[in-house]
Amino acid sequence: MSDVDDIDHRLLRLLREDGRRTFSEMAAEIGLSVAAVKRRVDRLREIGVITGFAVQIDYAKLGWGIEAFTELRYPGTTPVSEIVRTATDAPEVQAVYTIAGDPDALVQIRVRDLGHLQKVIDRLRRAGDVTGTKTLLVLGTWTRDTVT
Repeated sequence: MSDVDDIDHRLLRLLREDGRRTFSEMAAEIGLSVAAVKRRVDRLREIGVITGFAVQIDYAKLGWGIEAFTELRYPGTTPVSEIVRTATDAPEVQAVYTIAGDPDALVQIRVRDLGHLQKVIDRLRRAGDVTGTKTLLVLGTWTRDTVT
């Protein structure tokens, strides 16, 4: 998008690192006035580049320290809406990614322990027209938005 320049990208990086960062803090780091930073952030929201602000949660401290991804397979005639509904019925499901090829969906799950994970997988296997699953346990995580 040509409306987003290098300064906008720097502001976006700062906001990814800390969504509560003030305009003053960003202005000092970028070298713009507070008003200029506010205008840029407002514009990024208006054009839909910034869609919201979110809190990052340490799930281990909430007792939900185990994360896994489960691949789900369905018959070829299953509509995408049914795939999403099947997975989102479980409160432990954090996200559903419908994907091309095999498998049909990748489901992100957070649970308390391995017994809890097994119960969630069993529920997913019995839901809808699931024909197969494969679960991958997360050992560690790195994301582009991770602050180091």
